[in-house]
Amino acid sequence: MRSILILFLMLIAFSCKQDAKQMVSMQEDVAYLAADSLMGRETGTSYEMLAASYLADRFKHLGLEAKGTDGYIQEFTFKPTLNPHEQAEVVEGSGTGTLTGRNVIGYIDNNAETTVVIGAHYDHLGMGGQGSLHRGGDAIHNGADDNASGVAVMLKLARDLREKNTNNNYLFIAFSGEEMGLLGSNYFVKNPTVDLAQVTYMINMDMVGRLNEENTLAVHGVGTSPVWKQTLFANNDAGLNIAEHESGIGPSDHTSFYIMDIPVLHFFTGQHGDYHKPTDDADKLNYTGMETIANYILNIITDLDDNEKLAFRKTKNESEDVPSFKVTLGVVPDYLYTGEGMRIDGVSEDRPAVKAGLQKGDIVKKMGEHDVTDMMSYMKSLSKFEPGQTAVVTVERDGKLMEVSVTF
Repeated sequence: MRSILILFLMLIAFSCKQDAKQMVSMQEDVAYLAADSLMGRETGTSYEMLAASYLADRFKHLGLEAKGTDGYIQEFTFKPTLNPHEQAEVVEGSGTGTLTGRNVIGYIDNNAETTVVIGAHYDHLGMGGQGSLHRGGDAIHNGADDNASGVAVMLKLARDLREKNTNNNYLFIAFSGEEMGLLGSNYFVKNPTVDLAQVTYMINMDMVGRLNEENTLAVHGVGTSPVWKQTLFANNDAGLNIAEHESGIGPSDHTSFYIMDIPVLHFFTGQHGDYHKPTDDADKLNYTGMETIANYILNIITDLDDNEKLAFRKTKNESEDVPSFKVTLGVVPDYLYTGEGMRIDGVSEDRPAVKAGLQKGDIVKKMGEHDVTDMMSYMKSLSKFEPGQTAVVTVERDGKLMEVSVTF
């Protein structure tokens, strides 16, 4: 009798342990992935392998079916580069100078005719190097927002979608190699572990951890299907300020799926002063905001559960319209700003903006004789100036217009 009681108690303890693993919070997921012990999760390193193992374990205990080529893992070989003007490239087979990246893939099989792909990249910049904006030597780039935040939201969606919205299957992918040029997502679409013809749409989350006080959420890819615009606004119960972007092309993993004629949505809460720096840490994230975004995306998926396969629509590549310019103002634009002008989200040390006294929050209205009404007009204005040239820049600060002299 006693042995039966002990066995019963062990089973209860094991069950509780399993439930505890399934109920890991987004904050706990970010804390693990963005810890110093993972040394920035650079693609091809042993530390990224640790992160991949953690994610495979999370998928397992969430009840997801393994959908890689080796359990939850899909390996690919790539050749890194130290040339800032070249990207790393995926290669066939291993050899001298090659490294291995690992996508982590889990699946909810509802025996449906269509599949929704939900993805986020889990790699980051390691100790810095190419892509880092840090100027103080080697340091751990934890990448809490970029992109432990997206992975944490993806894991929450995996938990929330079990036995729910069963008219679709769900493929969850933690991509490797995004920072090196979308290596993992590009490899996956060329070597898919499900039939891409059955994929109805793809949702990507890259940097969703800094929802601001204005509740502004950028959504890219709105033009890639006729249903997106109506669906986005019909499900905005939280009163998010949606900054729409039509193009399916952008510097994140949704691009790889758009190129395969799959409708995409990419969610993004904006750049900030810690972007690609060692200061992008877990304690700076807005976890309540992440919860809001996760619920918003779940509402969208729920709304589309009884739809047939979504129609795909090609969009204009917005990046092709960006003019070339020889000078820089030395600011980080606020890509979430939806008002008139270009709002400054950060300024770089020892650059023209700082020397002229411009500050975070200033809204650029005019550069020389050129009006600035949005991001594109700002870039077009900037392209008119030459190094050494001085111009009067008009900005709005605290509701008042002021002029400063800027030397490029």
